[in-house]
Amino acid sequence: MVFAAPNDALSRAEGVLDTDPTPLHASVAHQVIGIWQRDWGDLRIALDHLRRARDLAARADSAEREADVLATLGVALIHAGRTRQGLAAFERGVERGSGHTRARVLYRRAYSWWVLGHHRAALEDVRRAIPVLRGADDVIWTARALTLRATVHLALGSVERAEADFTAAEALWDTTGQEHDKADAVESRGLAAFRSGDVPAALRLLDEAGERYAKLGTPTFMLNIRRCEVLMAAGLAPEALAEADAAIAVLDRIGGQSTLKAELLLMAARLAGDPGTAIARAAVAERLFAGQRRGWWETHARLVLIEARVATGRGSGRLVADAARLAERLAAFGAPAAPEAWLLAGRIALGLDWTADAERYLEIAARSRRSGPPLARMTGWAAQALWARATGSGRGVLEACRRGLDVLDDHRMTLGASELRARATAQGAELAALAQQVSLERGGPRQLLGWSERWRATALSTPPTRPPADPELVSGLTAFREIAARAESARMDGRPVPALEREQRRLEREIRSRTLHSRGDTPGDGARFQAKRLLERLGDTRLVELAVLDGRVQVLLCGGGRVRRFAGGLLAEAEHEAEYVQATLRRLAHPGAEGRLPLAEAAGRRLEELLLGAAAGHLGPGPVVVVPPARLHRVPWALLPSLRERVVSVSPSASGWLRARETEPPPGRRHVLVRGPGLATGGAEVPEVAGRYGRPTVLEHADARVPRVLEELDGATLAHIAAHGTFRADSPMFSSLRMADGPLIVHDFERLARSPYRIILSSCDTARLAPAGADELLGLVTALLPLGTAGVVASSAPVNDAAVVPLMLALHRGLSGGLSLAEALRDARAALPGDSVHRATGWAFTAFGAA
Repeated sequence: MVFAAPNDALSRAEGVLDTDPTPLHASVAHQVIGIWQRDWGDLRIALDHLRRARDLAARADSAEREADVLATLGVALIHAGRTRQGLAAFERGVERGSGHTRARVLYRRAYSWWVLGHHRAALEDVRRAIPVLRGADDVIWTARALTLRATVHLALGSVERAEADFTAAEALWDTTGQEHDKADAVESRGLAAFRSGDVPAALRLLDEAGERYAKLGTPTFMLNIRRCEVLMAAGLAPEALAEADAAIAVLDRIGGQSTLKAELLLMAARLAGDPGTAIARAAVAERLFAGQRRGWWETHARLVLIEARVATGRGSGRLVADAARLAERLAAFGAPAAPEAWLLAGRIALGLDWTADAERYLEIAARSRRSGPPLARMTGWAAQALWARATGSGRGVLEACRRGLDVLDDHRMTLGASELRARATAQGAELAALAQQVSLERGGPRQLLGWSERWRATALSTPPTRPPADPELVSGLTAFREIAARAESARMDGRPVPALEREQRRLEREIRSRTLHSRGDTPGDGARFQAKRLLERLGDTRLVELAVLDGRVQVLLCGGGRVRRFAGGLLAEAEHEAEYVQATLRRLAHPGAEGRLPLAEAAGRRLEELLLGAAAGHLGPGPVVVVPPARLHRVPWALLPSLRERVVSVSPSASGWLRARETEPPPGRRHVLVRGPGLATGGAEVPEVAGRYGRPTVLEHADARVPRVLEELDGATLAHIAAHGTFRADSPMFSSLRMADGPLIVHDFERLARSPYRIILSSCDTARLAPAGADELLGLVTALLPLGTAGVVASSAPVNDAAVVPLMLALHRGLSGGLSLAEALRDARAALPGDSVHRATGWAFTAFGAA
């Protein structure tokens, strides 16, 4: 019962002990309590009960009972870090038991070998146990043994063997009522999906296992570890670290298994945001593993320790030797992390100019590029690229980078959620940077442009998987809107909102989980960026792509049939200046800050020097498209002197601009105007704008509810939304526009079959975006661009509501006269009054795309 209904089993066992049982029955009861405390409670209490169970079994003169208890005690001692005592208990259990009982003892010893990292010993014991358990028709223990063998196969990188055992075990579990074991089987399949490279399936299965465990009311520390591993690989390190820290705190509070604490500390070290924290946590984990005699795990902790020390800028011959020894040990263990260690040794050797050693280590690491899951193959291609660089082969570097990024692209397309696609690109940052560096040194500006495009805004190259058929997601979004609206109303009334905020956060987690589960259904089109095609399409337009190499901006000016490179300034200085400008624009949005106008203009001049350099004098008279890196997305480009009076638009990539340029508007010329609640001006521009478009659809008051708004936006030619905008830096996919029934969030937009061809967002912060992955952005604007929107007008700063009205009216005058968004926005700025409030409002708005 203890794994079918744990809490009921605990109560039954305590009830048995209240009835003055025989030694045999008392032994069983104490063993059940010991198992419950071992796995979900205080390990010290568990050991006390299990020792009593062992002694009572001896009093009952039952060798089989004693062998069974000794096996349970052995597992508990291993988890307590008392490895020598635990193995001795198993030895005694194997001696005392026979036949069927001995097979169960062998299974549990195999489990302990797995915990200790002795995988081959684990396989030997479980292989001896399975035929006996099958012969005894012991369905439950056979299923457990198959699950364990599959898990060991995964640790050794044998995914196909693991999946075969998991499938066989699952068929057996379906015939039993062992709910905890069934949950464990789902969890194990999640791990198998992850090892095979299917991150969405892994997240879905691990979440399902978590729901099953929750119904049983038991903690899930191993699940926490596995979720952390998957979240980290998915680029969701902050969430993974929070989960690891929370699990460590629970283990400390209940006196739980020290083996699990050590594994969680190792995971937290891998996830730490700074090398100092990583070193501290990895060192504690290493000491715990050493005390527990867990050499496999100790070696992995040592690997993280060396990686963290290298990240602090250290490099020494001793570290090279340590990393090489670690790689050899990991290879001897059959650990999939061995190539990572060889790559680390090669990196350190390169930093010391030990070329011969570096080439040897990198050559070994590069062997992993041919097989295994995507991230392991990327490790191999990174090693191959560094090896080629060490041997002076620029062509070899570029080929390795290309092949590695191809692997990443294939992996990225298995991810349905745009957030995961964006974050996954971080895995290719080193390859892309290497290729750009070689292009800068040995190639021309056109080659550098090609590699800059190779990794820029790739998450926007295809739309996310749309989940409109998921009724649970739709229900969750509806519930989220209702709670968010209630919380906002309570805040405005001055009523307490903690309970509502907790429920809102819970719903956000559910919605996010369901979107992360979606699997990619759009294969890559295989098209590669071609500079020739871009130059042909530009005409008299100039496109300025800003690449960043070694912290310095490189300006790639495209147009007139060629690509030219100019040197810019330091990225860090430009970021600092952009933040200063944003603060200044916030002040200028309110009357009385006129004295800051010259400061904003001076900052614009400094930004131009840093970001355009000499290229500012070669822009020509025509329109300009700016393609900035993600970290410069908040620059108000219209503030730069050379761009202030001209048509300027922004695109996340040159490829994205080409797609937008070639996007055809939908048939029917439908115009949709939306007014959300609570605006200071009441969305005063909407009635007048409506008169310019014949019979547009106007949604306001009760009509401006999210389902109706989404219905009308789908496939519209032009949409204008006047609504309060909220940017969520902590969770950009929940950035929102306030509608009558609550927030319209990014996840809602992603359910559109086709977003409006042109969309104007006339409210604060709608163009604010969160950098993610290598050079990606998450937010409202980037959600629209892959879904069919060719042009967006939005603001990157708080704006004055009253000043927005004349800007929007002038903008629509231009649009109704046949201008593009960028042209109409240029003319609208020029038509505004010259005071600081109106000028700051004009600068805050940007045209994105090409429509």
